[in-house]
Amino acid sequence: MHSGLFERAFFRIAGDQGLLVEYGDEINLEVNTKVRTMAIIMKQYTPKGVIETIPTYRSLLIVYDPSITNLAKLQKELQRLEERLYEIQIPPPDTIEIPVCYGGEFGPDIEFVAETHDLSVKEVIQLHSEPEYLIYMVGFTPGFPFLGGLSEKLHTSRLETPRTFVPKGSVGIANNQTGIYPVSSPGGWQLIGRSPIKLFAPERPNPFLYQAGDHIKFKPITLEEYSRLDKEDEK
Repeated sequence: MHSGLFERAFFRIAGDQGLLVEYGDEINLEVNTKVRTMAIIMKQYTPKGVIETIPTYRSLLIVYDPSITNLAKLQKELQRLEERLYEIQIPPPDTIEIPVCYGGEFGPDIEFVAETHDLSVKEVIQLHSEPEYLIYMVGFTPGFPFLGGLSEKLHTSRLETPRTFVPKGSVGIANNQTGIYPVSSPGGWQLIGRSPIKLFAPERPNPFLYQAGDHIKFKPITLEEYSRLDKEDEK
């Protein structure tokens, strides 16, 4: 059975300081595990000239200093490091609980999601909050987690016309994905709720609450609980 994982990595030029390394052709756990493992080994054995390594669903973007290294050297180094994957164990993931107030003004699209799948709003909330979601990658805006594991019963297309403003903390659905907006931004996801906690805070020693490979568990809360947590988070 085709797993989506390439036998050999594909290398693509990404501008004058980037190398894109593709490890698969679809979004799945095996491909993403290899991406995250390579990201870990790159941190432990950073090749000379590498500035940053950015993991995605199925690839790594390597940002490098062309005055120190070049594409040919990087490819050889990456192939050498890939042979050492057996030495690396991915650390056990953290599970971060995210409180969410579903529906109402915080989830203007939850009724649409429910009607689309012939469900009640209560069933949408239950289905959405049951799983522990794997964070496949973080991006789009600072700290935006792209989560795998959304129930097929909730797969819902994006908005035909994106909103120009989505409040921070909003939880949404786009096709087979769910995620959270850590900062206010435009967006086209179906909004079903909002979290009162600060997901991205540049003033903190660690600005993010999670990283790729961690799990997120949503916890439904009431409007009163939302207000209380929102006030506590402002302190």
